[in-house]
Amino acid sequence: MNDTFLKACRGEEVPFTPIWIMRQAGRYLDQYQKVRKKVDFLTLCKTPDLTAEVTIQPIDILNVDAAILFSDILIPCEAMGMNLEFRESMGPVLSPAARDKNSIDRLSIPDPEDKMKFVMDTIRILRKELTGRVPLIGFAGAPFTTATYMIEGGTSRNFLNTKRMIYENPDLYKSLMDKITATITEYLKAQISAGAQAVQIFDTWGGIFSPGDFTEYALSYVIKIIEALKKWMKTENHEHVPIIYFVGETAGLLNEIRTSGADVFGVDWRINLDDAVKRLGGDVVVQGNLDPLSLFLPQDKIEERVKDVLSRASSAPGHIFNLGHGVVPQTPPDNVIALVEMVHRLSRR
Repeated sequence: MNDTFLKACRGEEVPFTPIWIMRQAGRYLDQYQKVRKKVDFLTLCKTPDLTAEVTIQPIDILNVDAAILFSDILIPCEAMGMNLEFRESMGPVLSPAARDKNSIDRLSIPDPEDKMKFVMDTIRILRKELTGRVPLIGFAGAPFTTATYMIEGGTSRNFLNTKRMIYENPDLYKSLMDKITATITEYLKAQISAGAQAVQIFDTWGGIFSPGDFTEYALSYVIKIIEALKKWMKTENHEHVPIIYFVGETAGLLNEIRTSGADVFGVDWRINLDDAVKRLGGDVVVQGNLDPLSLFLPQDKIEERVKDVLSRASSAPGHIFNLGHGVVPQTPPDNVIALVEMVHRLSRR
């Protein structure tokens, strides 16, 4: 198996820098679109054979060094008792919005093998299909990012309802976050038990906070998850599974993020990677951090950007190449294929 990704997560010596890409299975690939035409998005997420198929597509097409489970961070919200739908013009819609005590009291902490069994079934299929090839990454949304969708009822520009709850009714916010944190913890345990070889926690909207508020209202719950996962793995004598923590708009929060307990720190493109390594303490494994839209550059210019990221990452004991966020649907697939080839060629020891 190509275990370069797992070695890099552990800070071990690797023959080249491994690369995977956030949203590497998605709408920019014609092969994905063919599958997507058969079913709506939520049905795709809940159909293990199809989910496994689109998860594997980037391995065949791009030659990336890890597969990431195709799913959505909002799947646990539905399992907790919310109505979830995806509308083409609006994105995700969750109802009723979790903004009062009654709506939050109705939410449960689900058994993931019961309410989200299709995810674990997909992981079990993928481990068989990926045997001898590349590792599989599982994932979940961080509690705060998950909460924003539940409180706002979908996406938001200013997170007004979320921040009002935090500031005006902190006890209500805590009651919601405690339920989400317990749910995500059990969900990631189930993914690891099913065969995920690494997990990433996505805190996409963590960057909307000041450092102090981030620590209190977002990071503290991630720390609980990571501590619980590490304790559980040790108690169960389970081989340690690397935990990656990714926060959107990381630049102003790196001093705080370093205390999360994660094994790998995802970094977006708004800070040079060598500066991020210094602020994270130097002795860390980092992931990132090419601007996703730089994939619209001519390939010779993309190569210059790749060289720069690789050079800046050399100060870290481990580096996993990735974009600073997900690949966008309009991205030319040939440029993504070229990116993977460039990283492998330019980083080969």
